[in-house]
Amino acid sequence: MAIILVLAACATGTDEERSGNDRQTPPAAADQETNSNTLKKKPAEKQDMVRRPYQGELELPVNGATGYTSVALELKAEANPEAKTIETIQAGTAFDIIKEEGDWWFIQRGHTSGWLPHQYCFINLPDVIPSIVYDNTNTYSSKFVSSGKAIPTITNQALYPGKTFNERLGKEEYIMPVLYTMSKKIYNAQQHALKEGDSLKIYEAFRPLTVQMAVVNNLSALAKKDPDVMAGINTPPWDITWFITNGVSNHQKGYAIDVSLVKVNEKKEVPIGEYTVLMITDYTEYEMPTPIHELSGASATFTAPVPSRSETAWKNATYADSMNEAAGKLQTYCTTAGLSPLASEWWHFNDLEAMNEIADNPGEGKFVLNEIYSTSRD
Repeated sequence: MAIILVLAACATGTDEERSGNDRQTPPAAADQETNSNTLKKKPAEKQDMVRRPYQGELELPVNGATGYTSVALELKAEANPEAKTIETIQAGTAFDIIKEEGDWWFIQRGHTSGWLPHQYCFINLPDVIPSIVYDNTNTYSSKFVSSGKAIPTITNQALYPGKTFNERLGKEEYIMPVLYTMSKKIYNAQQHALKEGDSLKIYEAFRPLTVQMAVVNNLSALAKKDPDVMAGINTPPWDITWFITNGVSNHQKGYAIDVSLVKVNEKKEVPIGEYTVLMITDYTEYEMPTPIHELSGASATFTAPVPSRSETAWKNATYADSMNEAAGKLQTYCTTAGLSPLASEWWHFNDLEAMNEIADNPGEGKFVLNEIYSTSRD
């Protein structure tokens, strides 16, 4: 805040003030009185902070956001891989991002601070893209079903904790971590959507490995008992691995999101620290080909599988007959931003650039992320 003090100097006063004839006071006393009166007439003033939208690759700066290690990383004394190692930060550790310098974040956790390479780190999406609608149903009532049938111990259950008070946003919000590289593409997809009066609605980003395995095991058990479920996940050209991986998936590694699309009915500008951000206050979710997390061939994006690690193969694929206009718009927003669609699930998108960046050291997701350190850093 700027504080303005205006002091009337003796040398710039009027002749009358300099002589002190009307006050019958010595010149020194007159000067003191003049200065005192000036201070009374013009007190210190606080100027309102001028807030503007943040200009960068995200809606808010990374400093003050919560980050997480996707794998065990050496905390360095300097932003250099050859620098002294302070300690090893274990996978799944939350921290406060203080600043960014090149390929590094300066981070703090408790009394410990140092540098981490951010290519192997997650960032909490709501901290840096608050305009998106977040609704991680797996943290309170899972929507996972198969051929419309409930999966025992999964459907309608809270599968893991993932919502807490976010000081930066001033409200309770879901914890939605993805690799930092991916967050920038999600930002671009959201900007495309907003320009058309729409918004992304993210249902899940990082998913713990324990949850992944619980879903695949219980779905497999259900399919053995129910021929309709078996047909839904194992009728060519699809099989169960296209809907839920038996092992570490892209969600554990941090370069996948499950997302739908909404029409924005109301929005408002909200101050966060020294910036303003757009918040969606009312929306209508578009009808999609199936409910989200319907694990069966009914949810397919394309008529046949395409290599999920190819950035271009999907461009020559044919949309399934069930793909409607809203699903098509979602595909356009996300792929224009550089994300790659999954052939078997209209809601699933990967960031293959982020995948390649961590190929030498991918995470396994053997942890639950439920800590948050987010602040506005005024």
